[in-house]
Amino acid sequence: MKKYRRLGWLFAVSAILLSDVMCAAVAYHYCALQWGGRYAGYSAPPDVAFVLCIPYGVGIVICAVTAWLFGKKYQKSL
Repeated sequence: MKKYRRLGWLFAVSAILLSDVMCAAVAYHYCALQWGGRYAGYSAPPDVAFVLCIPYGVGIVICAVTAWLFGKKYQKSL
């Protein structure tokens, strides 16, 4: 069915967009923590920003697996 193909593409695009947003968010928070450590007296090191990769990574994996499952379902429906 066509809906499985569309859903597969939707989740694949979502995974790609989520990875781009993850890169932007981690880079922003790393820079903010680096600036804060130098000038504002933050106690956390800038490497703490990489903790944001965990929830984004889980979301990317879920979207990728869902896209793969819909792709397999589409292939079976042919």
